[in-house]
Amino acid sequence: MNQPRNVPDLKPSTGYKPWKNLRWWVLAVLFLSGIVNYVDRNVLSFTMIDPSFKRDMLGLPADAVLTPALDGQFKEQMGFVDAAFKAAYALGFLLTGWLTTRLGLRRGFSLFVMIWSLAGMLTSLVGSIRSLALARAGLAVGEAGNFPAATRTVSEWFPQKERSIAFGIFNASGNIGIILTAWLVPFLTLQYGWRSCFLLTGLLGIGLLVAWLLIYRPLAEHPRLSPGEHALIRADEVPEPERASVSWWQLLRYRQTWAYAGCKFLIDPVFWIYLTWLPDFFNSSEALDQKLDLKNLGLPFLVIYLVTDVGSIFFGWLSSYFLKIGWSVNRARKITWLICALCVVPIVLAAQTHSLGVAIGLISLATAAHQGFSATLFASVTDLFPKPLVAQVTGIGGAVGAISGVLLALVAGIIRVRYGYFPLFVVAACSYLLALGIIHLLVPKMERVVLAPD
Repeated sequence: MNQPRNVPDLKPSTGYKPWKNLRWWVLAVLFLSGIVNYVDRNVLSFTMIDPSFKRDMLGLPADAVLTPALDGQFKEQMGFVDAAFKAAYALGFLLTGWLTTRLGLRRGFSLFVMIWSLAGMLTSLVGSIRSLALARAGLAVGEAGNFPAATRTVSEWFPQKERSIAFGIFNASGNIGIILTAWLVPFLTLQYGWRSCFLLTGLLGIGLLVAWLLIYRPLAEHPRLSPGEHALIRADEVPEPERASVSWWQLLRYRQTWAYAGCKFLIDPVFWIYLTWLPDFFNSSEALDQKLDLKNLGLPFLVIYLVTDVGSIFFGWLSSYFLKIGWSVNRARKITWLICALCVVPIVLAAQTHSLGVAIGLISLATAAHQGFSATLFASVTDLFPKPLVAQVTGIGGAVGAISGVLLALVAGIIRVRYGYFPLFVVAACSYLLALGIIHLLVPKMERVVLAPD
Protein backbone atom coordinates (compact mmCIF):
# COMPACT_ATOMS: atom_id res chain seq x y z
CA MET A 1 0.00 0.00 0.00
CA ASN A 2 1.45 3.38 -1.02
CA GLN A 3 2.24 5.94 1.67
CA PRO A 4 0.31 9.24 1.17
CA ARG A 5 2.52 11.80 -0.51
CA ASN A 6 2.01 14.42 2.22
CA VAL A 7 2.98 12.12 5.13
CA PRO A 8 6.50 10.81 4.52
CA ASP A 9 7.91 8.23 6.93
CA LEU A 10 11.29 9.84 7.26
CA LYS A 11 12.97 13.05 6.22
CA PRO A 12 16.11 12.24 4.21
CA SER A 13 19.46 13.58 5.33
CA THR A 14 20.48 16.90 3.77
CA GLY A 15 24.16 16.89 4.66
CA TYR A 16 23.73 19.83 7.05
CA LYS A 17 24.20 19.48 10.81
CA PRO A 18 20.69 19.39 12.32
CA TRP A 19 19.60 21.93 14.94
CA LYS A 20 18.22 20.40 18.09
CA ASN A 21 14.51 21.24 18.64
CA LEU A 22 14.36 23.31 15.46
CA ARG A 23 10.60 23.73 15.76
CA TRP A 24 11.13 25.83 18.90
CA TRP A 25 13.56 28.07 17.02
CA VAL A 26 10.87 28.61 14.40
CA LEU A 27 8.47 29.46 17.22
CA ALA A 28 11.04 31.91 18.61
CA VAL A 29 10.91 33.85 15.33
CA LEU A 30 7.12 33.88 15.51
CA PHE A 31 7.44 35.15 19.09
CA LEU A 32 9.65 37.98 17.84
CA SER A 33 7.12 38.78 15.12
CA GLY A 34 4.38 39.09 17.72
CA ILE A 35 6.50 41.48 19.79
CA VAL A 36 7.30 43.73 16.82
CA ASN A 37 3.72 43.56 15.55
CA TYR A 38 2.25 44.74 18.84
CA VAL A 39 4.90 47.40 19.42
CA ASP A 40 4.08 48.99 16.06
CA ARG A 41 0.36 48.61 16.67
CA ASN A 42 0.29 50.07 20.19
CA VAL A 43 2.51 53.12 19.77
CA LEU A 44 -0.60 55.16 19.02
CA SER A 45 -2.38 54.12 22.23
CA PHE A 46 0.36 55.83 24.26
CA THR A 47 1.13 58.81 22.05
CA MET A 48 -2.57 59.71 21.94
CA ILE A 49 -2.46 60.85 25.56
CA ASP A 50 0.45 63.22 24.80
CA PRO A 51 -0.84 66.84 24.65
CA SER A 52 1.49 67.73 21.76
CA PHE A 53 0.15 64.83 19.70
CA LYS A 54 -3.41 65.96 20.35
CA ARG A 55 -2.59 69.52 19.26
CA ASP A 56 -0.87 68.33 16.09
CA MET A 57 -3.77 66.09 15.10
CA LEU A 58 -6.34 68.83 15.80
CA GLY A 59 -4.29 71.42 13.89
CA LEU A 60 -3.74 73.61 16.95
CA PRO A 61 -0.68 75.74 17.75
CA ALA A 62 1.87 74.34 20.19
CA ASP A 63 0.78 76.66 23.00
CA ALA A 64 -2.97 76.08 22.59
CA VAL A 65 -4.92 75.11 25.71
CA LEU A 66 -6.65 71.73 25.45
CA THR A 67 -10.08 72.38 26.87
CA PRO A 68 -12.38 69.50 27.90
CA ALA A 69 -14.41 70.14 24.75
CA LEU A 70 -11.33 69.85 22.52
CA ASP A 71 -10.20 66.75 24.38
CA GLY A 72 -13.61 65.16 23.87
CA GLN A 73 -13.51 66.06 20.17
CA PHE A 74 -10.08 64.43 19.87
CA LYS A 75 -11.24 61.20 21.53
CA GLU A 76 -14.27 60.92 19.29
CA GLN A 77 -12.11 61.43 16.20
CA MET A 78 -9.65 58.82 17.43
CA GLY A 79 -12.56 56.38 17.46
CA PHE A 80 -12.85 56.91 13.70
CA VAL A 81 -9.08 56.47 13.25
CA ASP A 82 -9.40 53.21 15.15
CA ALA A 83 -12.29 52.20 12.89
CA ALA A 84 -10.17 52.93 9.79
CA PHE A 85 -7.42 50.68 11.16
CA LYS A 86 -9.82 47.84 11.82
CA ALA A 87 -11.58 48.16 8.45
CA ALA A 88 -8.21 47.87 6.70
CA TYR A 89 -7.31 45.05 9.09
CA ALA A 90 -10.41 43.13 8.01
CA LEU A 91 -9.52 43.55 4.34
CA GLY A 92 -5.92 42.69 5.15
CA PHE A 93 -6.91 39.42 6.80
CA LEU A 94 -8.69 38.25 3.68
CA LEU A 95 -5.84 39.32 1.41
CA THR A 96 -3.02 37.99 3.57
CA GLY A 97 -4.76 34.70 4.28
CA TRP A 98 -5.14 34.21 0.54
CA LEU A 99 -1.60 35.42 -0.22
CA THR A 100 -0.11 33.13 2.42
CA THR A 101 -1.66 30.19 0.59
CA ARG A 102 -0.60 31.42 -2.86
CA LEU A 103 2.90 32.82 -2.20
CA GLY A 104 3.90 30.42 0.54
CA LEU A 105 4.84 31.34 4.08
CA ARG A 106 8.40 32.47 3.45
CA ARG A 107 7.64 35.03 0.75
CA GLY A 108 4.19 35.96 1.99
CA PHE A 109 5.20 36.78 5.55
CA SER A 110 8.26 38.71 4.34
CA LEU A 111 5.94 40.91 2.28
CA PHE A 112 3.64 41.54 5.25
CA VAL A 113 6.52 42.58 7.52
CA MET A 114 7.82 45.06 4.92
CA ILE A 115 4.37 46.62 4.47
CA TRP A 116 3.65 47.14 8.14
CA SER A 117 7.16 48.40 8.96
CA LEU A 118 7.07 50.99 6.17
CA ALA A 119 3.60 52.15 7.20
CA GLY A 120 4.73 52.43 10.81
CA MET A 121 7.66 54.67 9.87
CA LEU A 122 5.49 56.83 7.58
CA THR A 123 3.21 57.56 10.54
CA SER A 124 5.99 59.78 11.90
CA LEU A 125 5.21 62.21 9.05
CA VAL A 126 1.44 62.63 9.57
CA GLY A 127 -0.05 66.00 10.51
CA SER A 128 -3.81 65.49 10.70
CA ILE A 129 -6.48 63.01 11.68
CA ARG A 130 -7.03 62.12 8.02
CA SER A 131 -3.37 61.37 7.27
CA LEU A 132 -3.11 59.46 10.54
CA ALA A 133 -6.07 57.29 9.53
CA LEU A 134 -4.46 56.55 6.14
CA ALA A 135 -1.14 55.58 7.73
CA ARG A 136 -2.88 53.35 10.26
CA ALA A 137 -4.82 51.67 7.47
CA GLY A 138 -1.56 50.81 5.71
CA LEU A 139 -0.15 49.44 8.95
CA ALA A 140 -3.25 47.31 9.42
CA VAL A 141 -3.04 45.69 5.98
CA GLY A 142 0.49 44.48 6.67
CA GLU A 143 -0.06 43.50 10.30
CA ALA A 144 -3.07 41.39 9.37
CA GLY A 145 -0.69 38.84 7.88
CA ASN A 146 0.92 38.03 11.21
CA PHE A 147 -1.74 35.69 12.58
CA PRO A 148 -2.60 33.72 9.41
CA ALA A 149 1.12 33.16 8.80
CA ALA A 150 1.80 32.21 12.42
CA THR A 151 -1.16 29.83 12.59
CA ARG A 152 -0.09 28.13 9.38
CA THR A 153 3.50 27.87 10.64
CA VAL A 154 2.50 26.30 13.96
CA SER A 155 0.20 23.82 12.22
CA GLU A 156 3.10 22.86 9.94
CA TRP A 157 5.86 22.66 12.55
CA PHE A 158 4.16 21.23 15.67
CA PRO A 159 2.31 17.99 16.41
CA GLN A 160 -1.29 18.38 17.57
CA LYS A 161 -0.50 17.79 21.26
CA GLU A 162 1.98 20.70 21.26
CA ARG A 163 0.04 23.22 19.22
CA SER A 164 -2.00 24.70 22.04
CA ILE A 165 1.07 25.46 24.16
CA ALA A 166 2.85 26.74 21.03
CA PHE A 167 -0.03 29.13 20.37
CA GLY A 168 -0.02 30.11 24.04
CA ILE A 169 3.64 31.07 23.79
CA PHE A 170 3.08 32.89 20.50
CA ASN A 171 0.11 34.79 21.93
CA ALA A 172 2.26 35.86 24.87
CA SER A 173 4.57 37.69 22.48
CA GLY A 174 2.06 40.46 21.90
CA ASN A 175 1.97 41.18 25.62
CA ILE A 176 5.75 41.55 25.70
CA GLY A 177 5.35 43.99 22.83
CA ILE A 178 2.82 46.01 24.82
CA ILE A 179 5.11 46.05 27.87
CA LEU A 180 8.00 47.31 25.73
CA THR A 181 5.72 49.95 24.23
CA ALA A 182 4.58 51.08 27.67
CA TRP A 183 8.19 51.69 28.71
CA LEU A 184 9.78 52.77 25.44
CA VAL A 185 7.16 55.12 23.98
CA PRO A 186 6.72 57.41 27.01
CA PHE A 187 10.51 57.81 27.22
CA LEU A 188 10.87 58.59 23.52
CA THR A 189 7.87 60.92 23.57
CA LEU A 190 9.11 62.93 26.54
CA GLN A 191 12.73 63.06 25.31
CA TYR A 192 12.43 63.31 21.53
CA GLY A 193 8.78 63.93 20.68
CA TRP A 194 6.02 61.60 19.53
CA ARG A 195 7.24 61.35 15.92
CA SER A 196 10.42 59.54 17.00
CA CYS A 197 8.30 56.71 18.43
CA PHE A 198 6.78 55.73 15.09
CA LEU A 199 10.06 56.07 13.22
CA LEU A 200 12.16 53.97 15.59
CA THR A 201 9.60 51.26 16.30
CA GLY A 202 8.90 50.87 12.58
CA LEU A 203 12.58 50.06 12.06
CA LEU A 204 12.24 46.97 14.28
CA GLY A 205 10.66 45.13 11.35
CA ILE A 206 14.00 45.01 9.54
CA GLY A 207 15.50 42.82 12.26
CA LEU A 208 12.42 40.62 12.24
CA LEU A 209 12.64 40.16 8.48
CA VAL A 210 16.29 39.06 8.70
CA ALA A 211 15.50 36.55 11.46
CA TRP A 212 12.57 35.11 9.49
CA LEU A 213 14.59 34.62 6.32
CA LEU A 214 17.45 33.01 8.24
CA ILE A 215 15.37 30.55 10.28
CA TYR A 216 12.21 29.64 8.38
CA ARG A 217 11.95 27.08 5.58
CA PRO A 218 9.04 24.77 4.77
CA LEU A 219 9.10 21.66 6.94
CA ALA A 220 9.86 19.29 4.07
CA GLU A 221 12.71 21.46 2.76
CA HIS A 222 14.53 22.65 5.88
CA PRO A 223 18.18 21.51 5.73
CA ARG A 224 18.63 21.77 9.52
CA LEU A 225 15.68 19.56 10.51
CA SER A 226 16.66 16.15 11.86
CA PRO A 227 14.82 13.01 10.70
CA GLY A 228 13.82 12.30 14.31
CA GLU A 229 12.20 15.68 14.86
CA HIS A 230 10.55 15.48 11.45
CA ALA A 231 9.00 12.15 12.42
CA LEU A 232 7.85 13.56 15.78
CA ILE A 233 6.14 16.52 14.11
CA ARG A 234 4.35 14.33 11.57
CA ALA A 235 3.52 11.48 13.95
CA ASP A 236 -0.15 12.35 14.53
CA GLU A 237 -0.84 13.85 11.11
CA VAL A 238 -4.01 12.70 9.40
CA PRO A 239 -3.56 11.83 5.70
CA GLU A 240 -5.83 14.05 3.60
CA PRO A 241 -6.59 14.34 -0.10
CA GLU A 242 -4.52 16.97 -1.83
CA ARG A 243 -6.40 20.03 -3.07
CA ALA A 244 -5.07 22.77 -5.30
CA SER A 245 -7.21 25.38 -3.52
CA VAL A 246 -10.49 25.96 -1.73
CA SER A 247 -12.37 29.23 -2.20
CA TRP A 248 -13.64 31.38 0.64
CA TRP A 249 -17.19 30.60 -0.44
CA GLN A 250 -16.52 26.88 -0.18
CA LEU A 251 -15.10 27.32 3.32
CA LEU A 252 -18.28 29.14 4.38
CA ARG A 253 -20.24 25.95 3.78
CA TYR A 254 -18.72 24.42 6.90
CA ARG A 255 -20.13 24.94 10.40
CA GLN A 256 -16.58 24.88 11.72
CA THR A 257 -15.78 28.05 9.76
CA TRP A 258 -18.82 29.84 11.16
CA ALA A 259 -17.99 28.71 14.71
CA TYR A 260 -14.48 30.13 14.47
CA ALA A 261 -15.62 33.35 12.80
CA GLY A 262 -18.44 33.79 15.32
CA CYS A 263 -15.97 33.55 18.20
CA LYS A 264 -13.68 36.09 16.58
CA PHE A 265 -16.63 38.45 16.08
CA LEU A 266 -17.32 38.39 19.79
CA ILE A 267 -13.89 38.33 21.43
CA ASP A 268 -11.58 40.30 19.13
CA PRO A 269 -13.20 43.71 19.79
CA VAL A 270 -12.73 43.16 23.52
CA PHE A 271 -8.97 42.94 23.23
CA TRP A 272 -9.04 45.96 20.94
CA ILE A 273 -10.66 47.86 23.84
CA TYR A 274 -7.71 46.98 26.03
CA LEU A 275 -5.13 47.82 23.37
CA THR A 276 -6.66 51.13 22.38
CA TRP A 277 -8.23 52.55 25.51
CA LEU A 278 -6.39 51.25 28.60
CA PRO A 279 -3.89 54.14 28.68
CA ASP A 280 -6.83 56.54 28.55
CA PHE A 281 -8.72 54.52 31.20
CA PHE A 282 -5.87 54.90 33.69
CA ASN A 283 -5.37 58.52 32.66
CA SER A 284 -8.97 59.73 32.91
CA SER A 285 -11.30 57.17 34.58
CA GLU A 286 -13.88 58.97 36.69
CA ALA A 287 -13.90 56.21 39.33
CA LEU A 288 -10.19 55.83 40.06
CA ASP A 289 -8.78 57.91 42.90
CA GLN A 290 -5.33 57.89 41.28
CA LYS A 291 -4.76 58.94 37.67
CA LEU A 292 -1.73 57.95 35.58
CA ASP A 293 0.13 59.82 32.83
CA LEU A 294 3.02 59.10 30.47
CA LYS A 295 5.50 59.27 33.33
CA ASN A 296 3.95 56.48 35.42
CA LEU A 297 2.03 54.21 33.03
CA GLY A 298 4.92 51.76 32.68
CA LEU A 299 4.55 49.80 35.93
CA PRO A 300 0.80 49.07 35.65
CA PHE A 301 1.24 47.87 32.08
CA LEU A 302 4.20 45.75 33.11
CA VAL A 303 2.01 44.03 35.72
CA ILE A 304 -1.01 43.62 33.43
CA TYR A 305 0.82 42.13 30.51
CA LEU A 306 3.20 39.95 32.51
CA VAL A 307 0.12 38.39 34.08
CA THR A 308 -1.36 38.16 30.58
CA ASP A 309 1.73 36.30 29.39
CA VAL A 310 1.43 33.85 32.26
CA GLY A 311 -2.24 33.32 31.42
CA SER A 312 -1.59 32.81 27.72
CA ILE A 313 1.08 30.19 28.34
CA PHE A 314 -0.76 28.56 31.25
CA PHE A 315 -4.06 28.11 29.43
CA GLY A 316 -2.23 26.96 26.29
CA TRP A 317 -0.42 24.42 28.44
CA LEU A 318 -3.65 23.41 30.18
CA SER A 319 -5.39 22.50 26.94
CA SER A 320 -2.34 20.53 25.79
CA TYR A 321 -2.15 18.82 29.21
CA PHE A 322 -5.77 17.72 28.96
CA LEU A 323 -4.98 16.09 25.61
CA LYS A 324 -1.89 14.36 26.99
CA ILE A 325 -3.86 12.76 29.84
CA GLY A 326 -6.31 11.28 27.36
CA TRP A 327 -9.13 13.80 27.09
CA SER A 328 -10.77 14.19 23.71
CA VAL A 329 -10.06 17.32 21.69
CA ASN A 330 -13.68 18.36 22.21
CA ARG A 331 -13.49 18.14 25.99
CA ALA A 332 -9.99 19.61 26.34
CA ARG A 333 -10.68 22.68 24.24
CA LYS A 334 -14.14 23.46 25.60
CA ILE A 335 -13.28 23.08 29.27
CA THR A 336 -10.32 25.41 28.75
CA TRP A 337 -12.58 27.94 27.03
CA LEU A 338 -15.10 27.75 29.86
CA ILE A 339 -12.45 28.44 32.52
CA CYS A 340 -11.15 31.40 30.54
CA ALA A 341 -14.65 32.81 29.96
CA LEU A 342 -15.47 32.73 33.67
CA CYS A 343 -12.22 34.53 34.51
CA VAL A 344 -13.25 37.52 32.39
CA VAL A 345 -16.61 38.15 34.08
CA PRO A 346 -15.30 40.15 37.10
CA ILE A 347 -13.92 42.88 34.83
CA VAL A 348 -17.24 44.73 35.13
CA LEU A 349 -16.04 45.85 38.57
CA ALA A 350 -12.92 47.53 37.15
CA ALA A 351 -14.94 50.53 35.96
CA GLN A 352 -16.50 50.98 39.41
CA THR A 353 -13.63 50.48 41.84
CA HIS A 354 -11.77 53.48 43.26
CA SER A 355 -8.63 51.40 43.84
CA LEU A 356 -5.97 51.48 41.15
CA GLY A 357 -4.56 48.17 42.41
CA VAL A 358 -7.93 46.40 42.22
CA ALA A 359 -8.52 47.75 38.70
CA ILE A 360 -5.11 46.52 37.58
CA GLY A 361 -5.78 43.08 39.10
CA LEU A 362 -9.20 42.69 37.43
CA ILE A 363 -7.93 43.82 34.05
CA SER A 364 -4.89 41.54 34.37
CA LEU A 365 -7.13 38.53 34.99
CA ALA A 366 -9.36 39.41 32.04
CA THR A 367 -6.52 39.96 29.58
CA ALA A 368 -4.81 36.73 30.70
CA ALA A 369 -8.05 34.82 30.15
CA HIS A 370 -8.54 36.44 26.75
CA GLN A 371 -5.13 35.27 25.60
CA GLY A 372 -5.79 31.77 26.91
CA PHE A 373 -9.15 31.66 25.12
CA SER A 374 -7.53 33.00 21.95
CA ALA A 375 -4.58 30.57 22.03
CA THR A 376 -6.95 27.63 22.38
CA LEU A 377 -9.10 29.03 19.57
CA PHE A 378 -6.10 29.20 17.22
CA ALA A 379 -5.24 25.62 18.13
CA SER A 380 -8.81 24.57 17.33
CA VAL A 381 -8.40 25.77 13.73
CA THR A 382 -5.62 23.22 13.29
CA ASP A 383 -7.87 20.59 14.89
CA LEU A 384 -10.78 21.30 12.56
CA PHE A 385 -9.14 22.07 9.19
CA PRO A 386 -6.44 20.56 6.94
CA LYS A 387 -3.12 22.39 7.04
CA PRO A 388 -3.40 24.01 3.59
CA LEU A 389 -6.60 25.76 4.70
CA VAL A 390 -5.45 26.99 8.12
CA ALA A 391 -4.23 30.40 6.91
CA GLN A 392 -7.39 31.00 4.87
CA VAL A 393 -9.70 30.11 7.75
CA THR A 394 -7.64 32.23 10.15
CA GLY A 395 -7.91 35.08 7.65
CA ILE A 396 -11.68 34.77 7.44
CA GLY A 397 -12.02 34.73 11.22
CA GLY A 398 -9.62 37.64 11.59
CA ALA A 399 -11.57 39.65 9.02
CA VAL A 400 -14.84 39.02 10.84
CA GLY A 401 -13.22 39.98 14.16
CA ALA A 402 -11.84 43.16 12.62
CA ILE A 403 -15.24 44.08 11.16
CA SER A 404 -16.73 43.65 14.61
CA GLY A 405 -13.91 45.81 15.93
CA VAL A 406 -14.83 48.51 13.41
CA LEU A 407 -18.42 48.53 14.64
CA LEU A 408 -17.31 48.87 18.24
CA ALA A 409 -14.62 51.44 17.40
CA LEU A 410 -17.19 53.68 15.72
CA VAL A 411 -19.06 54.01 19.01
CA ALA A 412 -16.38 53.30 21.63
CA GLY A 413 -15.07 56.86 21.71
CA ILE A 414 -18.60 58.26 21.98
CA ILE A 415 -19.53 55.74 24.69
CA ARG A 416 -16.35 56.57 26.56
CA VAL A 417 -17.06 60.33 26.50
CA ARG A 418 -20.77 60.08 27.38
CA TYR A 419 -21.08 57.04 29.66
CA GLY A 420 -17.60 56.08 30.84
CA TYR A 421 -16.04 52.63 30.70
CA PHE A 422 -18.71 50.56 32.45
CA PRO A 423 -20.69 49.68 29.25
CA LEU A 424 -17.48 48.61 27.48
CA PHE A 425 -16.49 46.33 30.36
CA VAL A 426 -19.98 44.81 30.43
CA VAL A 427 -19.49 43.86 26.77
CA ALA A 428 -16.14 42.31 27.68
CA ALA A 429 -17.62 40.29 30.55
CA CYS A 430 -20.31 38.67 28.40
CA SER A 431 -18.49 38.07 25.13
CA TYR A 432 -16.52 34.92 25.99
CA LEU A 433 -19.43 32.96 27.41
CA LEU A 434 -21.44 33.85 24.31
CA ALA A 435 -18.52 32.76 22.11
CA LEU A 436 -18.34 29.39 23.85
CA GLY A 437 -22.09 28.99 23.37
CA ILE A 438 -21.69 29.59 19.64
CA ILE A 439 -18.91 27.02 19.37
CA HIS A 440 -20.92 24.39 21.20
CA LEU A 441 -24.07 25.11 19.19
CA LEU A 442 -22.36 24.91 15.79
CA VAL A 443 -19.72 22.28 16.61
CA PRO A 444 -21.14 20.11 19.42
CA LYS A 445 -18.33 17.67 18.66
CA MET A 446 -14.97 18.91 17.39
CA GLU A 447 -14.90 17.04 14.09
CA ARG A 448 -12.33 17.69 11.39
CA VAL A 449 -13.50 18.97 8.02
CA VAL A 450 -13.13 16.27 5.36
CA LEU A 451 -12.47 17.60 1.89
CA ALA A 452 -13.40 15.70 -1.20
CA PRO A 453 -10.57 15.13 -3.70
CA ASP A 454 -10.36 17.52 -6.67
